Order: sequence, then C-alpha cells, then structure tokens
Amino acid sequence: MSARYRIRHELEFRYDAPVRGSVMTLFLSPVRDRRQQLRSFSIETDPGGAVFEFRGPFGNRGHFFDRPGHHRALRIVARSRVEVSPPEAVPGDPGPGSWEALASEIRAPGLWLMLQPSRFAQPSSAALARFVSARGIEKRDDVMGSIRALLARIYEAFEFSPGITAADSPIEHILETGRGVCQDYAHVMISVLRGWGVPTRYVSGYLGPHGDLTSTNESHAWVECWLPGSGWRGFDPANNCDCDERHVRAAVGRDYADVPPVRGVFRGSANSALAARVEVVRDGQDGIVQ
Repeated sequence: MSARYRIRHELEFRYDAPVRGSVMTLFLSPVRDRRQQLRSFSIETDPGGAVFEFRGPFGNRGHFFDRPGHHRALRIVARSRVEVSPPEAVPGDPGPGSWEALASEIRAPGLWLMLQPSRFAQPSSAALARFVSARGIEKRDDVMGSIRALLARIYEAFEFSPGITAADSPIEHILETGRGVCQDYAHVMISVLRGWGVPTRYVSGYLGPHGDLTSTNESHAWVECWLPGSGWRGFDPANNCDCDERHVRAAVGRDYADVPPVRGVFRGSANSALAARVEVVRDGQDGIVQ
C-alpha cells in the first residue's frame, strides 16, 4: 500500500557578523520515478529571490541560488508532497550463481562507477579491514545472503549517536569509535560491498513515520545495491531493514559528498552555524494531502 507524505525541511544559517552574500546548492527535492510520485515541491528563502533548477551528474534534481547583499542569517524552507509505493518483491536468488550473474551485468558505466573508491567510501581502508576481520564479516555464496548478513552486522556493531561525527567525517571515525549516524553506517556498508564487487550507491532522503504520525528529525541516508535480475534495491543499515514505502528518495551518488542536502559559500569574514529541522507527516487513510 502506498504512503503519502508532507515534508518540510528547514535550514537556517546564522553568521556572527554580516556577510556580503551567500551562494547555495540544494538537493532537497524527492525524485520522480515509478515508485515515487512528486505531487508538489517548493523552496522559499529569506532573504528572498530567484531559485534555479539543474540536473546533477547522477541525474539528481538540484537547485541553486545567489543572495547578494548584507545579511546575518539565511533561512531555507523546502516543502514537498510525495507518494511512495512499496518496492516489488525481490526475485528468487539464484544461489551461488548469483555472483556470476552479477558480474555479467556490470558493463554499464553507471554500475562500474559504483564499484570504485570515492571520498567517503574506501574499500581499501586499513580500519575497515580490521573491522571486517574482528566482526567475522565474510562474503557468502550468494549476493543477497551476503548483503543481508552485512546489514545485520553493521547494525549490531554501531551505536547511533547524533553529533558524534560531522558531515565530512571519514569512515575511520565510526569504525574506531563504534558511534555515528546514518550516513556513516551507509559509507561503511558501501565500502564493504564495493570491495566484494557489488555496485552500491549512497541515497539521501527522508524516513517517514510509523503509522499516521509525524516524524521530526533530520534527513536520512541509506544504500542501494545492484542485484542481478532485479536492479537497484534499497537497504537501510541504520535500521537493519530493506527500504520500503517509508523511505523517500531525494538523490543518489557515490557517497555523501555527491549529494549533500545543502552546500554553499558566503562572501565575508564571519563564522557560520547551521540548524536543520525536518518534519515528515504521513497523511491519513483518506489520502488527502493538505
């Protein structure tokens, strides 16, 4: 059964001295595809002005704007209405032959790219090798069995601790401390799976609430793996689950560096602080989106 959501994502930059202008790039819009129907999307800013749309290198829908003039704060509010359908059932895994089937499908440049090291996904990391060895993580005879076992091990190994890592924290931080957030979980899972030969990409988006409730937190992140005969399938290591209609996709990339919700610069001499707030409301059974 599909789920409909209203999403409000607010970002506020505060500067300790007036700045002369700000330029921002955003990846906040939920994607449109066969599983997601984007009913509406808007961005408001204060100071106000025009917002422009572009397509990123991975097909993501991004937005950017320039706010010249002196200001001590910049507020961005993105509002979305989206409907998400459950994923199709995964076809039966061919067992030991699934690795051969996967290898035969990895010909497209987009799949090959998702096997390569990237800024935050480092299959050759020494800390990752120690983690894999200490936890007894091994590649199994079939692709799906390997992914599900890794999903559970990562969930068991780490403590979800907001504020422990930063957006630019390498995977060594969570591997050595055992604490991190969803993007850290995703980077570890991506690193291991790429080392095993599974094309894996980073997904940014939102996590809907259970039932007809409201979820108030920050944006979410998980991974998608290419499965033979099935294509891209989502897995959420921070919650030890397959992705379903609660997972609202906004952008995909090699890792966080490709698709941060916001990235920008300002002109001036000041220190900045960012506060973010996300509210995801699931509509009632009447299906009416307010």
